[in-house]
Order: sequence, then structure tokens, then C-alpha cells
Amino acid sequence: QVHMVESGGGSVQAGGSLRLSCAASGHTFSTGTMGWFRQAPGKEREFVAAVGWSSGRTYYSDSVKGRFTIFRENAKNTVYLQMNSLKPEDTAIYYCAAGASVDVAGVGIAARYGYWGQGTQVTVSA
Repeated sequence: QVHMVESGGGSVQAGGSLRLSCAASGHTFSTGTMGWFRQAPGKEREFVAAVGWSSGRTYYSDSVKGRFTIFRENAKNTVYLQMNSLKPEDTAIYYCAAGASVDVAGVGIAARYGYWGQGTQVTVSA
């Protein structure tokens, strides 16, 4: 059973930074894709970023490109999301996800990921 736990959320003023972590246990990932999604109140869950576990190739939504960085630490089975220049519209619950076989076309599709964390709240005030 894969268990994923996010941490690092919190409250910050606009322009500030936060780093989210997602530790996966119960499975050592050597392939597949790890991703971050977010969901704001009243909105659908949306893709934020993803990284190929073995390739290290990264993918970003247009709304966070240039501000957020996703990276993984294979030895710790952990993926991170460094968020800089935060904006109030970044306020949401952030979820990490893992998919064993997510192709390039599917990195932004939540249904392609089989494992999810419980989410961590990020609040950005103006």
C-alpha cells in the first residue's frame, strides 16, 4: 500500500515563498511520475507540476511556470515543490500524486495518477 504525506503548507504574504514536500512510503519509485495538483474552493482540481521519477524531466502549468520548481530526491522517495513569488490566486489545497505509468500527454490529468496524499493548505494573502 502506497502512502503519501505532504507537508510544508502554511500562510504567507504575496511575494513570499513556501516549499512543499511529499514523502512516499510503501513503494520505492524507480519509474513513473510524481505530480502536484491544487484545488481552490469552488474550483476543480488543477495540474501544477510533475516530474519523471527516473528521467527528471519536469512539466509545469502556465500559471506557475517561472515561479514554481518541482524536484525529487530519489534516495528519500520524496518530491518537493518550491513556490516563489506567490500570489493570492495560488491559494488552494495542494495534493501530491504518483502514477506508475503516466505518459507525457497525461501528466496534467489527475485521473492518470493512482496514488494521492491528503493535501496541505497554502494560503497567500494580498
